[in-house]
Amino acid sequence: MASVTKYPEPKEDDGVLLRLREDYEQAVLDLFEAGQETKELRPALDVVGHTSNFLDNMRLPIHRWFRYSAGFSAEWVKWLLAERDGNELRVLDPFVGSGTTCLACDEMGIPSLGIEAHPFVHRVAKAKLSYTTDPERFVAKAERAFGFARKAAAETDHYPEIIQKCYGAETLGYLDRFRQAAEAEQDGSPEAELLWMALVSSLRVVSEAGTAPWQYVLPGRRKTVPPSPEVSLRKAVQMIAADIRFMARRAQPLAKLQVDDARKCATVADGWATLVITSPPYANNYDYADATRLEMAFMGEIRGWGDLQETVRRHLVRACSQHVPPNSVNLDSILESAELAPIRDEIVPVCRELSSVRLERGGKKTYNNMIACYFLDLAQTWRALRRVCASPSEVCFVIGDSAPYGVYVPVIEWFGKLATAAGFESWTFEKLRDRNTKWKNRKHRVPLCEGHLWVRG
Repeated sequence: MASVTKYPEPKEDDGVLLRLREDYEQAVLDLFEAGQETKELRPALDVVGHTSNFLDNMRLPIHRWFRYSAGFSAEWVKWLLAERDGNELRVLDPFVGSGTTCLACDEMGIPSLGIEAHPFVHRVAKAKLSYTTDPERFVAKAERAFGFARKAAAETDHYPEIIQKCYGAETLGYLDRFRQAAEAEQDGSPEAELLWMALVSSLRVVSEAGTAPWQYVLPGRRKTVPPSPEVSLRKAVQMIAADIRFMARRAQPLAKLQVDDARKCATVADGWATLVITSPPYANNYDYADATRLEMAFMGEIRGWGDLQETVRRHLVRACSQHVPPNSVNLDSILESAELAPIRDEIVPVCRELSSVRLERGGKKTYNNMIACYFLDLAQTWRALRRVCASPSEVCFVIGDSAPYGVYVPVIEWFGKLATAAGFESWTFEKLRDRNTKWKNRKHRVPLCEGHLWVRG
């Protein structure tokens, strides 16, 4: 195993820490209504040299518009950037998700490129990067949409079952009228993207059904008093307008976004990136396609769960068993792939054990296929990253290991081997936290961890 490296602990007089705290405090002050007391300001944000998680972003301007199930702290990204020479940095995030890395780079004045294969999540990131628009034009467009929604006739019969279960007739009627208004205002402008964002960010807020912390929808659980859809939409518009006023003063619009596949990085020039900051899908059977099913169903992009395979999953790294149902791939052929040669002696027995164990479990999930395909996809990703990374360069993967059906998969070590086989020079791992150690009601008791995989080359 490679050696473990640690970030230096931040100190109170550290200029980077003070800068990030000032950014956060100013953002909150900018959102106060006239006459509000500054005593309502939250305590200063503690920024330390570790990733934390996306929940930290939900109190930051722009980032808070859409809660994505995966991701990491924007403040951590800014910390990494501040510790490096910005004049030499060109940052790539091949799994950019809802845009955390690109937004953080804009705040630090550093060029970045984000690629995302999930079409809906890519549009969320695109909307967030529309912060350069004039807030007054956006508010004016939103007011036209509210006026349209007051007069339009609702047409709700066409919505799929999941939508009918999540909203009462009155709520769905207003949401449909506002959706019609937002579509009427679509003119290709950044303001139109922000109006779409306001609607999308409100859908879970006003749903009568429960939504789980990891973003799945629970129609069987009901909220006691869901907020009014018009009130929620107006709050979303006000929040977005306030955030873009803040961001316009603090950021440079340098980021670029592409719809692309991390396994190819086809839109990235050879040798472009000097730093990669990303968090690939974990091999833990989380279905990123399903995470946005509510929003995509409401917007008419899918009818139901079955549509996700063609619309979303086929574009993504195969990190859940839904990607690889029985008989969908030839496991032996996958394991014989040249890309898996650096770990073949280790991955073959793991997949064989999973092939046996799955037959003893009620769900019979195809974790055997998933693990083989996941590492083939990531092996291709490492090769693509070697092509697009400069020499020298650094890659930071926020990643954790896995144990489907209790069969341990050494993700970190295998990633390190695949990276060096792709042409990178060395790797180290910094463990940040233990996972799966509170075993009550857990399906297996294999301790896991999460941290930063640093690859250099």
